[in-house]
Amino acid sequence: MTDPKDTAVALDHVSKSFRQKQVLRDVTFSVAREETICVLGRSGTGKSVALKLMIALIKPETGHIWIDGDDITQLEGQELSRVRRKMGFLFQNAALFDFMTLYDNLALPLRRLTHKSDQEIEEIIDRVLHQVGLSGDREKMPHELSGGMKKRAGLARALVLEPQILLVDEPSSGLDRITAGEIDDLLLQQKPHTTMIIVTHDVLGARRVGDRFAVFDQGRLAALGKPQDLEDHDNETVRRLVAEK
Repeated sequence: MTDPKDTAVALDHVSKSFRQKQVLRDVTFSVAREETICVLGRSGTGKSVALKLMIALIKPETGHIWIDGDDITQLEGQELSRVRRKMGFLFQNAALFDFMTLYDNLALPLRRLTHKSDQEIEEIIDRVLHQVGLSGDREKMPHELSGGMKKRAGLARALVLEPQILLVDEPSSGLDRITAGEIDDLLLQQKPHTTMIIVTHDVLGARRVGDRFAVFDQGRLAALGKPQDLEDHDNETVRRLVAEK
């Protein structure tokens, strides 16, 4: 594996279990700066758990996780917060605060984690909402947003801190093909300057956005490579998951 300090994200022999269930088994791979990795696998193979480990929402039993040169398994408090500020996270269900307007949902991380003025915050939010096509919706409450709008809103909140690394969990889940394609377009806009790790079941979207695929099978990393290089893989699960449908 490439020296973890020279990568955007690196997992080094990471294992994670919950009670008696082993979810990740000795997973090792790295993501270069400004690369997009799409993580594929059957349900329950540890894909979303891997994302939560990368942002230290949970800790591994064994192994190390490096984010932009820092081993976050060894960090706590302010040092961990410093590294987390480099990352944005788009949750599968968008995870917006129901009691806040869209504007306040986006303003919250800027108010808590930066020293920007109210005017600067407003300018950033207006720019990001325009970017995701929600310019006229800043005063809406989450329950007033459609599923696709919530995904866009969640992406907007992930982008307000201008993260170096964007972690995305199932961006097309619950969306029709056209709306899912629009979310893919928004992710493509981030590619020139952002490292992205995208957990997805949507192989068509993954082929549009991803530089490489990481395929999980039964908690292990079964394959890592460009989509076209995995089509003839000796693991049948890998072949089926990367096949165009």
